[in-house]
Amino acid sequence: MSILRLQAVTREVGTFVILDHIDAAIAIGDRIGLVGPNGAGKTTMLRIAAGLDEPDGGLVARKRGLTIGLLAQEAHLDAPFMAAPDVRAAVRHGAAAVEAMGRELEVMEHAGRAGDPEYATLQHRFEASGGYTLDQRVDEALSGLGFSHADLDRPPTSLSGGEQTRATLARLVVAQPDLLLLDEPTNHLDIGALEWLEEHLRRRNGSLIVASHDRAFLDATVTRIWELRDRRITVFRGDYSAYHRQREQRDERAAKDAETHTEQIAREQELVQRYRSHRKFSKMHEHEARLERLQESRVEAPKHRTRLRLPGESLLAAGPARSGETVVRLDDLDVGYLRAPEPPRVVAHGDFLAARRGERIGIVGPNGAGKTTLLRTIAGELPPLDGSVTFGTGIQLGYLAQLRAAAFPGETVLDVLLDAAAVTPGEGRSYLARFLFRGDDVMKEVRLLSGGERSRLELALLGVMPSNLYLLDEPTNHLDITAREAIEAFLRSTPATMLVVSHDRRFLETVCERLWVVDDGLVVPFDGGYRAWRQAVAEGWTVQAARAREAERLRPTSAAAHAGRPAIGGRAARGGSVAKTGASSGHPPVAPTVGRAGATGMAGAVARAGAPVTTRVRGPKLSKDAYRRQREAADAELTRLGLRKNHLELEMASPAVQANFVELRRVTSELADVDVALAAAEEAWLSIEERAP
Repeated sequence: MSILRLQAVTREVGTFVILDHIDAAIAIGDRIGLVGPNGAGKTTMLRIAAGLDEPDGGLVARKRGLTIGLLAQEAHLDAPFMAAPDVRAAVRHGAAAVEAMGRELEVMEHAGRAGDPEYATLQHRFEASGGYTLDQRVDEALSGLGFSHADLDRPPTSLSGGEQTRATLARLVVAQPDLLLLDEPTNHLDIGALEWLEEHLRRRNGSLIVASHDRAFLDATVTRIWELRDRRITVFRGDYSAYHRQREQRDERAAKDAETHTEQIAREQELVQRYRSHRKFSKMHEHEARLERLQESRVEAPKHRTRLRLPGESLLAAGPARSGETVVRLDDLDVGYLRAPEPPRVVAHGDFLAARRGERIGIVGPNGAGKTTLLRTIAGELPPLDGSVTFGTGIQLGYLAQLRAAAFPGETVLDVLLDAAAVTPGEGRSYLARFLFRGDDVMKEVRLLSGGERSRLELALLGVMPSNLYLLDEPTNHLDITAREAIEAFLRSTPATMLVVSHDRRFLETVCERLWVVDDGLVVPFDGGYRAWRQAVAEGWTVQAARAREAERLRPTSAAAHAGRPAIGGRAARGGSVAKTGASSGHPPVAPTVGRAGATGMAGAVARAGAPVTTRVRGPKLSKDAYRRQREAADAELTRLGLRKNHLELEMASPAVQANFVELRRVTSELADVDVALAAAEEAWLSIEERAP
């Protein structure tokens, strides 16, 4: 039985038709995904279904008494929500009818009417509506959607835009409407909140329509797809992945049918002409009739959809240079914010992380953990509070920020590009067309662009100069599915190294080979993709345990060596600098860091602590994959330390150094440290070889 039906619904804006005679119906328990490119009319359709907008033509029929809840892309909170004393009360008000029943029961109890039949009937309705579990459901929704215990007492007026959207979603979850309409619900949700919402929607009994560009979310929550395409709706059975296969098959079949139909028309036209020239008029009329029937039943090929086409070459150069083997390395890095005169606020700390040439690394973690702060520090927008960021040789950096800079009033899309690149307007227009800015689109003012258009412009600006290291912060924000797939294809094919912050799980799984996990004030590497990480988390993986294992892996010395060094993360001197220089062979030199001397890296930490080299303790055999990774890291460390030792020995032989006592003492001291570190690195290499599979 249908609870909502759209019959020949039409919606127009001026002369532009958004929805053209839409026919669709939703039944009890249906879970429907609404997909289509940006601007196809998904939000318009949801608002019409919710009764917030009226169609210009057609009919919207709703079941009597149907309750509908709509989550808009941007939260528009009502006065009662904003007037609530705290977030918890505001979310609880979502179940206003249940609260009213609870108050009525209290009044009847105080009046001594607990034995009345009316009281029993009302109590049964209250229980069936979840009244006795309301507070528990409120707490579960708020916790699941990322609100901490301290957030519950905050007034709604103090919430940010993203927090308001999450609070509105929690209120809808608590309200339990018959039909839930969600417009891009995954915005502002981190991975934990996404997984909680997916589980809730799977267990939900009511009907659901969700418009989303998050393919993993659609796969997890819906059983049918409504595709808005060319102002009409096409229904597909199954989740998004099933829809994608069906859509490709339909398009291929339709294109083939259209090609066959065109060939048949051409053949009949040729036969008509042939029989006319031979004066065989009966045959000619026979084929004319066939031709007329074919033309009346013309089969249209699928319309070519404009797609985002990221260029393989930059606008101003043929391509990036080849970087060193080690592209960027983080040593004992604290990231955060300087807040003079208050002490610096450390957001996250990483002991040792490195990205090698060509690696695609995803940066993941909950909201507020410090992912963007880490990326901004690597990009040079924020100074490190301690430790060092070291770049290899030949690095050409491309940085896409999540929070875009404000647009200049009156500046157009073409103006912005011409300001960034010394090209002709014609070359600029041709380049922007790859990013779907065609015709008059290039003359749009930047301040009036939609979120998706702004994201496409930022991607265009990113490609102006060649880059071999991409730092991308939520690159798929506001982009539709086809644009996301275009970015994925580009990033999979480019030889550039990349660090990507993203909550798009399909994007992470498709593009990123490794992860850096930011959580609980730490940054640790995870050697695997997104799916492997979530499986590991389900089996008990934590950043603290991973940090301990990584420290043991990078410092493979005996317990005696560890006893002589400070606790992980403890550093006597605070402060730091970012080194952006490199050495030959692509191995970066030791980063100059305040409060440090000597070598850094796998064996350098042991050297700084003054730990002696001890007898190796042979551990269990390594897997082939673990052996390969550890062997590569050990080889790289030996190469780096050997190069550094050669460089220092050359300095020692320099007359200028020998004539300067202070400089000679510095070089001698660092050379001693490098010798100790080199011995430790050799010991580590031998330990790895003894554990070879």
